[in-house]
Amino acid sequence: MNVIRRGLGNAVVQAFLVVIGLVWMTPLAGLFLSSLRSAEDTAKGGWWTVFTSPGQLSFDNYSALLDNSGITQAFWNTVLISVPTTVLVVVIAALAGYAFAWLEFPGRDTVFLAVVALLVVPVQIGLLPVAKLFGQLGLFGTIPGVVLFHVAYGLPFAVFLLRNYFAEMPKEMLEAARMDGGNEWRIFTRLVLPVGRPAIASLAIFQFLWVWNDMLVALLFADSSSQPLTVELQSQIRQFGSNVDVLAPGAFLSLVVPVAVFFAFQRHFVQGVMAGSVK
Repeated sequence: MNVIRRGLGNAVVQAFLVVIGLVWMTPLAGLFLSSLRSAEDTAKGGWWTVFTSPGQLSFDNYSALLDNSGITQAFWNTVLISVPTTVLVVVIAALAGYAFAWLEFPGRDTVFLAVVALLVVPVQIGLLPVAKLFGQLGLFGTIPGVVLFHVAYGLPFAVFLLRNYFAEMPKEMLEAARMDGGNEWRIFTRLVLPVGRPAIASLAIFQFLWVWNDMLVALLFADSSSQPLTVELQSQIRQFGSNVDVLAPGAFLSLVVPVAVFFAFQRHFVQGVMAGSVK
């Protein structure tokens, strides 16, 4: 009887999770189907009508998207902003996290507390002062300026996360590596980074998603030649509100990339989230 109840309980939980997954994926599926329909079909009815009239579907909208220089340029701008920002934040945070966790130097705890204190500073407070500074340095309205801003505001949380993860590593493991003649750089690259891969992957996913979906920073710091996809889509909605045949595939492209990144690193993400929960 207990086995039957346990089996029914597992079946109910699995069915519930399937329903939640389908509900979560419905907007993505609806946007994808809308991106395959013409503007005329979209005006006549919702995306669910494709199940009764599959002839509505075609890839003509994506051909029009590739011919739209504004959206294609904005897509590559988004890549040029998101990828370097994610790499820089992960690399710098990993180095700083290891130093704060395992290296002894004067003022280490004070500096770390100062880094943690930066977590409470809202992004909105720094927008105008940093914009003025970037204008003086010639970085305002450029991709490097947007990247630098995201790196600066992403580092406090990244350093805090990786430092706490690295600090949980067994001290004996690092001491054994030092006794075997390993220097700090070798220990960091050959021991700490492989062990900390789940936390690093989780950080990379969060940072990439945050930068890819950002609009606030890009609206202020990027000009027309460096603006990402979020800003370009918002601009085209304002200018061409009926331009659904371009906006729908553009929006799906903006959505599907972070979804693909998440599922590609899902295993490492789950390991990073669960790290430390089981001793």
